[in-house]
Amino acid sequence: MPHKMLKLSTLAILVAGASQASAAVYDIQQVNENSTLVDQPYPVQSDRALTYVSTGIESSGSDVSCFTTDCTNNTYKVTGQALRGSQGKPLEETVAYNANEQHVNDESSLWNYCSYNLGYESCKDWAKREFFGVGYTDEQEWEQPGLGGLQKKSAAWVKGYSSNSQGLVDGTPVTTFASDSSKYDGSQKGNLGNFDGSAEESIDSTVNGVVGDFVYGITSSALFKNDHGKPRAFDKRGFVNVGGNDISLAPVAKDASPLVSNMGQTQANAGVLFNDQLLVVGSSAYSPSFYGKDGNGNLRQDEDKLPNVEDILNTGTPTLDFNRFKTCAIDNSTNLYANWECQFSTFANEAAFWLVDANGDIKSGSISAGSGEQRDGLAVIDRDNEDLSFQASAKSVALVNGLPLAAGYSTSNVRDDFYAMQAAYFKADNADLTSWTRTFVPGLSIKPGDDRDFTYTIANAVNNQSMIVGDAKGNGEKPLRAYVYKIGDSSAQFLDKLVPNLFFKDSNSHASAVNNHDQVVGWVDTTNGTKVERKHRAFTYIAGDAQGEALASKKAWLLDDLINDGKQDSKANKYRIINATGINDAGVISATALYCEKGYDNTSQNSYCNGGEAGAEKYVSVKLTPIKGAKASDIIKRAEQEDEPVKRSGGSLGILALTALGFIGFRRRK
Repeated sequence: MPHKMLKLSTLAILVAGASQASAAVYDIQQVNENSTLVDQPYPVQSDRALTYVSTGIESSGSDVSCFTTDCTNNTYKVTGQALRGSQGKPLEETVAYNANEQHVNDESSLWNYCSYNLGYESCKDWAKREFFGVGYTDEQEWEQPGLGGLQKKSAAWVKGYSSNSQGLVDGTPVTTFASDSSKYDGSQKGNLGNFDGSAEESIDSTVNGVVGDFVYGITSSALFKNDHGKPRAFDKRGFVNVGGNDISLAPVAKDASPLVSNMGQTQANAGVLFNDQLLVVGSSAYSPSFYGKDGNGNLRQDEDKLPNVEDILNTGTPTLDFNRFKTCAIDNSTNLYANWECQFSTFANEAAFWLVDANGDIKSGSISAGSGEQRDGLAVIDRDNEDLSFQASAKSVALVNGLPLAAGYSTSNVRDDFYAMQAAYFKADNADLTSWTRTFVPGLSIKPGDDRDFTYTIANAVNNQSMIVGDAKGNGEKPLRAYVYKIGDSSAQFLDKLVPNLFFKDSNSHASAVNNHDQVVGWVDTTNGTKVERKHRAFTYIAGDAQGEALASKKAWLLDDLINDGKQDSKANKYRIINATGINDAGVISATALYCEKGYDNTSQNSYCNGGEAGAEKYVSVKLTPIKGAKASDIIKRAEQEDEPVKRSGGSLGILALTALGFIGFRRRK
């Protein structure tokens, strides 16, 4: 049996519970779990519970703060995703793990990525889990793979595919245009064939937001079947549902090639009401990145973007050939859905917007400046590194002085040496959205050389006070660091410098969201082991004015402490919150938590669930609502417990498989 000595004595826990009978700052509520993935057929039989994760919280509009008004019965919807297993390449990332070279296409590339960027001693196991799925059989992974995994999606052309993820609103599945064959309108639609069985059973999706009557997110194509194989029309597309209309967000490039217009990916990351329409921002493919022109106008190709068939099927047939792959990009007469190679197309992506009205009519355009083979002054492919291509995306949007302000990242040519993804914000120059001005976030510059500070930087969220929050990934095994930046300030500020008592030196952290009161949420490491996946917990940081009487300005807390009432048998002691994903202006937070049905063995931060019993914990989506009138004295910091097992029973997916950024799974390091 595992050792159970506590750092906080049983007597102390009982005393705390007695003296703080009803204290807490937030009430926690679990979101319903109604995913139909559990009812769909799947080639691997398992009694493992689905993983439920949150992605955001519905806007509260002009509602007042829940710190001053009773919001016990609030109806703000939580958006999210149900996962059957690991994703391999997360649907919500423009390029997998924010690795611009786009070489994550087999087990070996996953292993290489993990070894260089994460440095885990367990990178071999991590790579196998992401490739073959959760619960794969070691040494027999080809015959007995696990749940989810990149291998299944890569082999779909030959072996078919069963859904691994499903987008949800308050736990209820959302149907997208991808399940309706009439909504596929590419010029090569006639070459697709027919759905391979039930469309719903081959689609992966996630919901990223709810704004008024609009629901938006990202979906894969359903799997089709024709005389050549089982193609997808595209890998992923943004979608919007409104008023009974299920809308596909097509690539915005006006001069796009047939490959881009038919198979190019798009993403709907964030939205806001603008002139009574939904302004949704994200990314849009504009050129293939495996074969294209560099800054000198020369054609460059990267054969590593096409995997070896042996690495996908464990056999040499059918074959994958790079010369056929190139025809997907250069031959307008090519049947894109007759060649397996086209299914592996990678793209250069630009920041983009779609303006959708209540009738489903769309106006779209680029946020990145430029057209043809250039965006923001750069060519598709780095002239010295054919594996690097232009990438940009808008991950958040707010209205400032009546005009949209988006935040995300674009590509910089670091001292004319190499392309790098760098945090940026984009201001609309006019209400017609025909022109935007890009600015890189200061203080996050990327430098050349192996000893540089950062590999990439990203802005994850922006509010109407021009506050931006995001992450900077340290080079190699250096940590991911959350930052805040107010437009007009001289530099971004890292949370490990602002609140070092919570964000310790070399800790990993991720800032997910910020509301219009400058309250930030995300996650931070709570253990400091090396070469292992660290445990982390959700936090909130008050970058602006104090929120109610409980949360003081310029301070940070773990959300586990803010829901703690000191009682071992309370609802709050059934949860440990691992990632906060959204916060609205009323102060309501969406998050993902570990759940122990019978309650954790004590109220400490690292308590066992049922003595460490395998499978006792599961991932759930939760909503945190501020308690009216809560005070700073109501905060009960959980005790620590140092003697926990190396592996937690609830962590079979690994937090890497669960986040929107590549390193934080949902999404750690060191």
